[in-house]
Formats: sequence, structure tokens, C-alpha cells
Amino acid sequence: MSRDKATTMDADLQKVFGNPVPTLYEAVAGHDASPTLVRALELRSFLALIEEQVARVRDRVHADMDPKHDMGELSADKLRFDAQWLEAALEARDGYRAALGELLRTMPPPDQRARPVRTTQLRATATLPPPAAPSPQRAGAARVRRP
Repeated sequence: MSRDKATTMDADLQKVFGNPVPTLYEAVAGHDASPTLVRALELRSFLALIEEQVARVRDRVHADMDPKHDMGELSADKLRFDAQWLEAALEARDGYRAALGELLRTMPPPDQRARPVRTTQLRATATLPPPAAPSPQRAGAARVRRP
């Protein structure tokens, strides 16, 4: 199973989330796991699967190229197919590593993740200054000339 296989990103996951990968999977089994942790472990599972495929193709090519292997069994078509398979697997691996790395880089710092969201609205209260003394009705008014 992919959660039992180590990946090239396990150390990063442990550093960011503060627990070993098996402990993180246990935390996700509960209903209160953060969506970010769930997403990170989903990406990690895909990465583990694809890294296993890369290793299988690599091992198959190494076995075919072993000096003890019968030269008459070598096939250019088979090696070409393995090369295409390996290229596709490596491209997928790079994509999963990039996605998981981006997720881990864009996460808020641990001290900000634990804070509850404030949902109450604040009310602003202000006291008005006392009303100014009433001004005379004609204060500052221009005089009108009468004919």
C-alpha cells in the first residue's frame, strides 16, 4: 500500500506537520483533520505510487542490461517502451512533487493554523462632542443694501 512506502517528500511532510508520516495518516482517519493535511497526504499517496512505478521500470531495465543476462533476449523495442514508460512516470513524479511542495510552501505557519476564526462582529462606539453654542442667526451674513 502507498502509505507504507517511503517517498522523497516524507521528510518535508514531517518537518511541516511535526509528526512522522504514519502518525499523520492516523490523524487523517479522524474527522477533525485539516483539509490541508488531507490534501497533502493524498498527494503523498499518489507520489508513493508513482515512485514505486519509477523504481520498477528502473529495476527492469537494470535487469535487462545485466552482463549476466542473455544478450539474445535484448530487445530494442522493449527498451524503447521502457524508456517511454519511465519518461511518463518521471514526468508524473515531478508533477506530484511540485504540487506537494507548493502546498507545503503556501501553508500558513504552524502558530497561525491553530488560531480559531473570530466570527463575532465588533461594534464601534463613539461619543459625540457636546454641541457647540448656537451661533447668532445673522453671524457672518453679508448685509444686503436696500435702495
